[in-house]
Amino acid sequence: MKERIRERVWDDLEESGVARFPFPPHGRIPNFAGADDAADRLADQPEWEAATAIKANPDAPQLPVRRRALRDGKTVYMAVPRLRDERCFLKLDPDALEDYDAATTVSGSSEHGEQIGPEAVEEIDLIVSGSVAVTERGDRIGKGEGYSDLEYAVLRELGLVGESTTVATTIHERQLIDDDVDTGEHDVSMDLIVTPEKVRRPDSGGQPAGIDWELLSAERLEEIPVLKRLQERQQ
Repeated sequence: MKERIRERVWDDLEESGVARFPFPPHGRIPNFAGADDAADRLADQPEWEAATAIKANPDAPQLPVRRRALRDGKTVYMAVPRLRDERCFLKLDPDALEDYDAATTVSGSSEHGEQIGPEAVEEIDLIVSGSVAVTERGDRIGKGEGYSDLEYAVLRELGLVGESTTVATTIHERQLIDDDVDTGEHDVSMDLIVTPEKVRRPDSGGQPAGIDWELLSAERLEEIPVLKRLQERQQ
């Protein structure tokens, strides 16, 4: 069902002319017209104003969010793609960077950011996630790889986020859906949904308490060093 919704939303964004570079929107967190306005609206929220450290996704529609965060003096953390390295986070420190525009692109973040291990990440005040679609009650559909939820679970396991940590997303109104979406205990809900026109605060009903080890294959554990380390620590 989630894949059908993804395809429907991707098709709609493309056919309506709402999608923005990179094209096509399919297979990715889609960029959309008004992403800058959504970022500005997010920055007007009290959750943003109170945050000093933000964990953000690397996708194009959240580029203005990352840039705004640095300009507002907030430290931005991004996960290394697929959490594939022992030092699995990139730290963008506004006091250590000269070119915020370059540092916040997908390629520029790895060049200008500091790659660090989980032990060097500070407590996260706000998470910003990219979405393909979101329901009115805050259920999120990503591009289907599961890394956003896994990144949250790792941070929760490390005590760097908690139940009160706000999880936000910026989307276009056309990405807001009224479908019933089957979610599991490992799925992260959106506490704050921001579009260019509106802010919604659904009652998400709680977040995952940590890593659901039963869902992880031996192959994925081998591919992601931080998971292997956390599992060994538990044992």
